[in-house]
Amino acid sequence: MVDKRRLLHSCAALAASACLPAWAQSGTKSPRPAIAPDGGASWPTRPVKLLVGFPPNSSPDIAARIVADPLARLLGQTVGVENKPGASGNIAANAVAKARDDHTLGALINGNLTIARLLDAAVPFDPETDFAPVGLIGTAPLVLAVTAQAQGTRPDELLLWARNLGTDARYGTPGNGTVGHLGMELLKMRTSIRAQYQGFAGNPQVIEAMLANQIQLALLPPGLALPHIRQGRLKAIGITAPERSPLTGEMPTLREADVRGADLEIWTALAAPAGQSPTAIARLNGALQTVLRTPEVSEALLKAGWQARGGTPEALARRIRSDTTTLGGVILMRGIKAA
Repeated sequence: MVDKRRLLHSCAALAASACLPAWAQSGTKSPRPAIAPDGGASWPTRPVKLLVGFPPNSSPDIAARIVADPLARLLGQTVGVENKPGASGNIAANAVAKARDDHTLGALINGNLTIARLLDAAVPFDPETDFAPVGLIGTAPLVLAVTAQAQGTRPDELLLWARNLGTDARYGTPGNGTVGHLGMELLKMRTSIRAQYQGFAGNPQVIEAMLANQIQLALLPPGLALPHIRQGRLKAIGITAPERSPLTGEMPTLREADVRGADLEIWTALAAPAGQSPTAIARLNGALQTVLRTPEVSEALLKAGWQARGGTPEALARRIRSDTTTLGGVILMRGIKAA
């Protein structure tokens, strides 16, 4: 488990390497023995199970189903998506971590692969040692949105309005420890915004509260925020990405509003249990990258609210490292725990 004092010190000092799991520091997976003897050049030898920690038609589920059939065609075996919803995706993540059949994978979100145990020490898997990264499927920025009653139109004007509200402002999130929650706390650390937390059952309820002017700010997925922004029912300050996104068109980044150190994206990635055959990991990664480069898949993901990414297992390890540092620092400095 991550040493909390070391993580806090490293985040404060921007020494990201202290947050990096051993397999990511070395560029290899955990030294755990291969989990089944039939891995290797012949993999897969039977149908592959792809676990998703959220219900059918959820955003991670849609992403997994978009890539499953094309992956199956390249791998020569069925890739069946199986939903195991609950505990913010951690039920499925635990099933992946504990799998020993050499043919179980997970389409997991950043929370499962980074901060799960920092939020809740009782989580039955260790994000640092129990997974082998395969590759990113898709990423999406979050939109910092404010109520339509906010004064101003430019990002700097809307930020000033939010700052001037002080502790009278409320921000909404779909629950304690979610990326929307941690991202807002990160923004409070990077700006003079002092809005107070208010949790809801989900992002649709957050938006309802914003439309009723019961809360004033929220970090929202683009697919949910954009229709209301286009209709003038909400206003957008910017997105939490280092550059503008095809998901949000010409919407500016928060960097363009001089908010630094608040880059944050939600993502879903393909991961295997630690100890999976290196040959199988390499084949999976190659197949995933081929699939994500096809126009049909990239366009389907974009329509579903994801920007197709791909990349190497090492690149995913770096993303895990970055999120663990950033979000782990917020958790420790703000004393946040899972509800």
